[in-house]
Amino acid sequence: MADETFFSLQGQVAVITGAGQGIGEGIAVRLSEAGARVALLDTNRATAEDAAQRLKGIGVHCDVRSAVSVQSAIDEVRRKLGPIQILVNNAGITGRTLPLWELDENDLDQVYAVNFKGVFLTCKAVIAEMLSQGYGRILNIASIAGKEGNPTLIPYSSTKAAVIGLTKALAKEVAGKGNITVNAISPAVIRTKILDGVARETVQYMISKIPMGRTGTIEEIAALVHYLVSREASFTTGQCYDISGGRATY
Repeated sequence: MADETFFSLQGQVAVITGAGQGIGEGIAVRLSEAGARVALLDTNRATAEDAAQRLKGIGVHCDVRSAVSVQSAIDEVRRKLGPIQILVNNAGITGRTLPLWELDENDLDQVYAVNFKGVFLTCKAVIAEMLSQGYGRILNIASIAGKEGNPTLIPYSSTKAAVIGLTKALAKEVAGKGNITVNAISPAVIRTKILDGVARETVQYMISKIPMGRTGTIEEIAALVHYLVSREASFTTGQCYDISGGRATY
């Protein structure tokens, strides 16, 4: 794909958070195939480095809950790969699948720190550079839960809704200040290892809402992300694209 004219990312540096496995790794594979030099950020450096080695990229330790860790990781990417053109905020956790009355404050704090604060911190770490160079692509992974709300997933649903709000607000802040776009996608349930930690009843509920009657794939997510971070997606910003097998109809 690196030699194709359309949707080429040749010469660009792409940072993907939560990229040691699953959707993040799949996105890194797709962007690397399109010509990008990829930096895979993850709390597990060994996993990130292993995946990055196969892609001729770099694996970097990053705890998105910490401003210090995020800045250190971004600085390392710049030293090793150069200026950053693309940021994909994929890192996220579901938290415990319980009704509100069985959750405690810590349940909310843990999910908030990764799913929303992490997006805020990584966007903040790259946006000045994108404004300076007059170009940038930010893509945030939200969720259909952030639009519709999934029962027993209140912290997850709420923080993903916040990600959509951040996306739209930041897109308006940088609109007209160069070719910088900020978008999100809202997947329905995708078959990854993260589902192993979700109650079976919750997974079945989510699938039952999908008209196609199946989970999405990592490859399908990566394809949509690839378009939205490409140069061709230059008039698309502040949007949240559903990739839900027909679940969302608005």
